[in-house]
Amino acid sequence: MSSNYQIFKLALMSVLPLTKDAIHVYIGFLCLLVALIVLRRKITSFWALAPGVVVSLAMEAFDLRDGFTLAESAKDLVNTNLIPLLLVLLARWGALRH
Repeated sequence: MSSNYQIFKLALMSVLPLTKDAIHVYIGFLCLLVALIVLRRKITSFWALAPGVVVSLAMEAFDLRDGFTLAESAKDLVNTNLIPLLLVLLARWGALRH
């Protein structure tokens, strides 16, 4: 039997024309925007990554509880956090204007 979390994910995927991996990328980017706009973090701050890391770890904790593998969860963690991490690193290296 599926948990309420898995049922919610399936319902969300049935409404959005995106794959599960693409949804993770969007969630990570949305978390970065929340950190920058709502929490007023600078793009050069590693603290701007905190909401994405927290959200992705919480999502993967539920997935592991529901029987997903560690490999699947690791891939989801990368999909959620890689682009925000690269944007922060580029900003820190001066490749992005802030």
